[in-house]
Amino acid sequence: MTMKTAHPDPRVQRLVQAFETLSPADLARLGEVYAPDAVFKDPFNEVRGAPAIAAIFEHMFRTLEAPRFVVHEAVAAGEQCFLTWDMHYRMKRFVRGEQTIRGATHVRFAADGRVALHRDYWDAAEELYEKLPAVGAAMRWLKRRASS
Repeated sequence: MTMKTAHPDPRVQRLVQAFETLSPADLARLGEVYAPDAVFKDPFNEVRGAPAIAAIFEHMFRTLEAPRFVVHEAVAAGEQCFLTWDMHYRMKRFVRGEQTIRGATHVRFAADGRVALHRDYWDAAEELYEKLPAVGAAMRWLKRRASS
């Protein structure tokens, strides 16, 4: 784990390890991490079920170069968990060099310890769109106009 200390909850430890070591070879085993009817939501997707969640991660690996997650903190209480993380990647097109998305995930565990709910929170405008050549200029202009 990249977190400074391991979390005492084994469900959280397993989840952090799964995120930080995720590779295309692991996608077939996501049912070990996610409950069969788990819900996943992020700024672009809302799906139900481990196969649909695996498809989102498969798309990530297909469209990005070397995506990887670094979990910084985990806070858990009962069946709830909140993670803060960075996702590092390189775009196959557009922007060169490593990029970072900073975000957070709210998780609710099922009775068997697998993830029942995975909700990602991150600012798609700031963390993604502003880094794209044509779209980025327009997004930065809009941001300046909104803050004036």
